[in-house]
Amino acid sequence: MSKNNRVITFGEVMLRLAPFNYLRFVQTDAFEATYGGAEANVAVSLANYGIDASFVTKLPDHEIGQAAINSLRKFGVDTSNIVRGGNKVGIYYCEKGASQRPSKVIYDRAHSSISEASEKDFDWEKIFKGATWFHVTGITPALSKEVAKITIDAVKAAKKLGLTVSTDLNFRKKLWSKEEANKVMSEVCKYVDVCIANEEDASDVFNIKASDTDINTGKLSAKGYEDVCKQLVDRFGFKKVAITLRESLSASDNNWSAMLYSDNKFYTSKKYSMRIVDRVGGGDSFGAGLISAILKGYDNQDVIELAVAASCLKHSIEGDYNLVSWNEVETLAKGNGSGRVQR
Repeated sequence: MSKNNRVITFGEVMLRLAPFNYLRFVQTDAFEATYGGAEANVAVSLANYGIDASFVTKLPDHEIGQAAINSLRKFGVDTSNIVRGGNKVGIYYCEKGASQRPSKVIYDRAHSSISEASEKDFDWEKIFKGATWFHVTGITPALSKEVAKITIDAVKAAKKLGLTVSTDLNFRKKLWSKEEANKVMSEVCKYVDVCIANEEDASDVFNIKASDTDINTGKLSAKGYEDVCKQLVDRFGFKKVAITLRESLSASDNNWSAMLYSDNKFYTSKKYSMRIVDRVGGGDSFGAGLISAILKGYDNQDVIELAVAASCLKHSIEGDYNLVSWNEVETLAKGNGSGRVQR
């Protein structure tokens, strides 16, 4: 890995309020407060893997905004490009599911500082100075029409300056419609090199559906997703497409694998049977593992194996952030998934 690799991520970091353990919202009289958000989660993972990672957002200039920044700094994420202003840190409430009861998320992020940011808040040429990679998800442009414009400005600037650009489609129906997502993400994806999606995103955002697949029953067709990858590359010219394949047996037990399409070839990972502690941030941890493996120079098969291993480990960790080392990711990818005590 080149010592000069520097990754910039852009999005919203939120205050996460969650009942302890598996209590329901209506049961709890206390909430655990942590921080997280898609691109912030990616930045933390990358920093834990020894990569120079910088997170860009806008946060209010008060103590809760500072606490959000501190949550990133403690893991080595550069926060020097975070703009201060506005009045609110976005909040999301997370109720963890178990067995056949699904997890639930309730957003309170309207009027957050980043959702009310303006184009003049960000000098992308300055932010991208010395950077080699830019990552943003489909959640960020969904925050407001202005943030959608900012996101498009950012990917254009990154491409112009020669950065590798990646995006996770990350469709969130609570933030915008499929029609809005299609319009904005079609523009964003013109400047993207590496596209990441889950088993639903391509269908939700671009109406590109996998054949012989039913996500509700956990039936996923690898052949169907190969066609999805090809259609995405044909439409946007991506250099790589990675799709995570979650077979949801219940809220507690999932099968987890992924595929990568690169240079007209498909690479499929091994499949993990996971008992879930916390699945929020699972896709972000996959994206970070993918970016890290590419930057570290692994071949395509190892890239997808390492990305899936990183994400598998995240499902065992409370909170949004994936607090594992690159050595732990490599160890699991190489086959040591027994969970035996390391002495």
